[in-house]
Amino acid sequence: VPFKGNADLQAALLGGHVMAQSDASGWDKYVDAGQMRLLVTFGEQRTQRWPEVPTAQELGYGVVSTSPYGLAGPKGMDPAVVKALHDAFKKAMDEPKHMEVLAQLNQAVWYRSGEDYKKWAGETFAKDKALIERLGLAAK
Repeated sequence: VPFKGNADLQAALLGGHVMAQSDASGWDKYVDAGQMRLLVTFGEQRTQRWPEVPTAQELGYGVVSTSPYGLAGPKGMDPAVVKALHDAFKKAMDEPKHMEVLAQLNQAVWYRSGEDYKKWAGETFAKDKALIERLGLAAK
């Protein structure tokens, strides 16, 4: 069921209009308050916050989904600029405030170099494209 956003989706679940939801964030306070039950997580490993909750991969679904983020720039950027941006971004990732935000979002640190991130993005795009096509969801 499509919803305009997380708030509408959570209201529908709490109101008994839908039986389950899948979303990246915003539901944790309801789980902690006992208003929602966390059934599964989609990371590579169980979360530190809810170690008793299995991952989709553990349950045999073969699904791992993370929420990485990165920086991108135009092709052909000056390597010195790329290095300066990389180093500043990496330094910011190591800041305690960033770690605090990751913990609030139940996210693990997921650092990749520029080349490793590019490789991951290409592989993920190809995998997701194949899945969308296999499911018949590709735009025609």
